[in-house]
Amino acid sequence: MFTKLARSLHDHFSANSLQLTKRLCSYTPGNKNHSPVWAWNEWDPLEEIVLGTPEMACCPEVLPEAKACISENKFDFLIKHKGKYWKSVIEPEHYKLMLDEHANFIRILQGEGVKVVHPEPIDFAKTFKTPNFSAHGVDCAMPRDFLLIVGDEMIESTMTWRSRYFEFMCYKTLIKDYWRRGAKWTAAPKPMCRESLFKENYCADEDSSAFFDEKTSILTEEEPVFDAADFIRCGRDIFAHVSQVSNNSGIEWVRRHLAPKGIRVHALNFVDPKPMHIDTTLFTPRPGVAITCPERPCLQIGLFKKAGWDVVVAPYPDIPKNFPYYISSQWLSLNVVMLDEKRVLVEKDEIGIQKLFEKIGITSVKVPFKHCFSIGGGIHCWTSDVRRRGDLQNYFDWPQELLEKFEAK
Repeated sequence: MFTKLARSLHDHFSANSLQLTKRLCSYTPGNKNHSPVWAWNEWDPLEEIVLGTPEMACCPEVLPEAKACISENKFDFLIKHKGKYWKSVIEPEHYKLMLDEHANFIRILQGEGVKVVHPEPIDFAKTFKTPNFSAHGVDCAMPRDFLLIVGDEMIESTMTWRSRYFEFMCYKTLIKDYWRRGAKWTAAPKPMCRESLFKENYCADEDSSAFFDEKTSILTEEEPVFDAADFIRCGRDIFAHVSQVSNNSGIEWVRRHLAPKGIRVHALNFVDPKPMHIDTTLFTPRPGVAITCPERPCLQIGLFKKAGWDVVVAPYPDIPKNFPYYISSQWLSLNVVMLDEKRVLVEKDEIGIQKLFEKIGITSVKVPFKHCFSIGGGIHCWTSDVRRRGDLQNYFDWPQELLEKFEAK
């Protein structure tokens, strides 16, 4: 009798377990009809986006890796206010305008038929600790920095700033929901972030005109680290930014991970003494067009030209340098989001970049957003496009020897 009962229980739980497994995994990899996450490039029609939130956002702690990214003239302000909520630091009227712009941006996106979702903030003023370091948090306002979407896969980046180490906690509810509905979920190896990851007594040359590489980086190659915002997706090709937050090992991890999908990842170097994130330096609004920052030329820009792409130099920003960009640069003018190949979300006061888009046949949807720039990033930084309507395509066709030549530099 015991044997029959045991068999009955085993059959019951096995059947239920199989049904649960089918519910959780009933999707075909690479099939957009079975995954809520789907995006291969920066320009296919936008359907769903993660928009960050300023709630409980704090001034970052100026640890060495942050100093390597931020202009020295901002250090005193950040040191004075480290770990404080931005709402207690910024002028009240400025902060109110930021909240109004954020709410208005949601309305604009929804008016374009885009579904908008948000991460869940934690108290970033708290001190977070691991066996190797302790730091205050920053925010979950910039999902572009954390989430790399490639096809039906969500890749959690490592986050190189120690003050942003625990930012992943804000996205768990969203990511679990996407995964349960069929998306693929990968978390890159969490770094130990020991002192040996950062070069001792590092000092950046603010006037450097040398191409940035591992020699001028604060990062060692002790372990792979990268921010998702250092990658631009162009179908089967992804361009990665060697920067103060993405080392060669981090880019190599992404390259090996995506190779089975047939994705090629190319490391790019730029003239920039304090590089952090590619989307204020190089942007691809549609197939055949790359927009570059005139102050940060790319060593491997010939990859685009050899493929027949037009390389367009961005105009200088209209919002002045003395605007309170507390931890970023005025080149957030180039930090935009494509609604599709013919329409772009751009800051309303950046007239120069709007004229450039008009010249290349792209209509600007003007978004008041400059007050949001103050706590970190631009329109692209504040978002992560988790679903675009389109399929994986190849936009580049180079001979292998050309790729090897450029990658070797």
